[in-house]
Amino acid sequence: MLYLLLGANLGNRALTLRKTVSLINERIGVVTQQSELYETAPWGVTDQPAFLNQVLVVETTLGPEAVLEQTKAIEQELGRVRLERWGARKIDIDLLYYDQLILQTDTLTIPHPYLHQRRFTLVPLAEVAPNFVHPILQKTNAELLAECDDLNEVVPFSPY
Repeated sequence: MLYLLLGANLGNRALTLRKTVSLINERIGVVTQQSELYETAPWGVTDQPAFLNQVLVVETTLGPEAVLEQTKAIEQELGRVRLERWGARKIDIDLLYYDQLILQTDTLTIPHPYLHQRRFTLVPLAEVAPNFVHPILQKTNAELLAECDDLNEVVPFSPY
């Protein structure tokens, strides 16, 4: 199973995430689970709008590099412009886990190197896969969330 984190903080965030899920279904694999949408404080660069985040569980036959290639193409198609690291963006798609794979290349690190430090990742991840064990840290997502030092707000999103 592939675990992806979606994030958006520019434009119509909810609509962008819906479009992203649809494109992932078409190009990467079947989305078997989706977390709720969460409104989250920005991380890294804090002087920017709040994000909407969501975790997807995807069944795919693509290898990790091909998944990365497809996620970058989807981001670009939906208007992603890379101006600064951790800056505001229309869409961001992060590869969190790919089964129990441990991979580090010049372009891709799996598991995602910061996932255990970020509540905006762990809250939706623990919702869809609380008992999944991080292949390096050997702790479940629920345990990682309980131990996370990040105090940034992560709240269920309501469009009303």
